[in-house]
Amino acid sequence: MKSIRLAIVVAALPAAAYADILSPVGAWTTIDDETKKPKSVVRIVEKDGVFSGMVEKIFDPAKQDSKCDECAGDDPRRGKPVIGMTILTGLKPDGDNVYAGGTILDPANGKTYNAKVTVIEGGRKLEMRGSVLFIGRTQTWVRAE
Repeated sequence: MKSIRLAIVVAALPAAAYADILSPVGAWTTIDDETKKPKSVVRIVEKDGVFSGMVEKIFDPAKQDSKCDECAGDDPRRGKPVIGMTILTGLKPDGDNVYAGGTILDPANGKTYNAKVTVIEGGRKLEMRGSVLFIGRTQTWVRAE
């Protein structure tokens, strides 16, 4: 009986490790749509089944002190530094490797979009879809760690 339990535990370990890889939790390098160069690092965390993401790093030295000057007047992030800012909020699991129902802020223009995240390529990349109604764009982020 002990050997059966041990076999079940050992068999479950790779699945649990694989599930962690397919989670959006971790640091992700965002890629600039135009230049295709790394733009920032966003760290996604989970608390009570809800995922959010904060800007940890901006690669362009000229933008290190960027603030969200374009954020809406009633947005508490208005005028605050982008580094350290939570830009991704409210994501919840929505199927295999898919997280939806949240929003993402583009600090460059102050606009907020509906967010959907899909972890792809065995957890090495993440598709970030930001949209308003049916119009939007998808970026591919690369795992930074």
